[in-house]
Amino acid sequence: MASGQWWTLCRQIWRMLPKNVPCLTSLDQLLDSGLYTGEVMELMGAPGTGKTQVCLGIAASVSLGLKQHVLFLDSTGGFTASRLYQMLQAQTEDEEEQLEALQRVQVQRVFNIYEVLRALQELRDRLSQQVLSSMGPLKVVVLDSVSAVIYPLLGGRQSEGLALMMQLSRELKTLAREFSLAVVVTNQVTRDSSSGPLKPALGRSWSFVPSTRVLLESKEGSWERSSTQRAASLAKSPRQPTGIQVELDIGNGDVLDPSLVTPTQGL
Repeated sequence: MASGQWWTLCRQIWRMLPKNVPCLTSLDQLLDSGLYTGEVMELMGAPGTGKTQVCLGIAASVSLGLKQHVLFLDSTGGFTASRLYQMLQAQTEDEEEQLEALQRVQVQRVFNIYEVLRALQELRDRLSQQVLSSMGPLKVVVLDSVSAVIYPLLGGRQSEGLALMMQLSRELKTLAREFSLAVVVTNQVTRDSSSGPLKPALGRSWSFVPSTRVLLESKEGSWERSSTQRAASLAKSPRQPTGIQVELDIGNGDVLDPSLVTPTQGL
């Protein structure tokens, strides 16, 4: 094998290896040192459990702490620049650093599956051509939420909806693997019965897409509607035992008790 081919192969192998990206103190513990590039991580939970807030916290941590760029695909209108700016202010008092970090987060509104696929294809083209213009080096792609763009397709013409869902899953996994990105998606939860356990929406076909799944729930004992305390538990992971739980405070994007990591029975 020629030396040029050898180095090309080495670079390809290196890009396929998972590499952790520190995000939030709490999630770093839960995810075994942070997000991993080359993989899809899913945040699932009922409405109001803080999925978008955690995504904003990840964006703030990556853009400020790592000085890496984040692409935030917003399919629900939940992204707010002012909320992201508040999180950045909580992490640093340097106004210049705050503004620079804010500029490293690119937001794109995508309100249906076709716009999501188009945005991912455009991203792939830019990455393939190594042309990112003002975006700069990209490390994390967030899709909030995947269920919002897939659910409307799973009605009458279900076969078409499933086909589009699998196309989306291939795009996300390929982007993560080929370009060494950490991909984060949010998803809703369902129950088989009123007393059944929570499970991720979109069914078995989607269950193979994320390598890691984190369930967000309102923390037991938090009766106030304004409470920002949440429990995050590991529902699926290639590296950690499921059931590990940490406390999150989605008000400031950090954990309430960094030492609270409690292994329990698998979900």
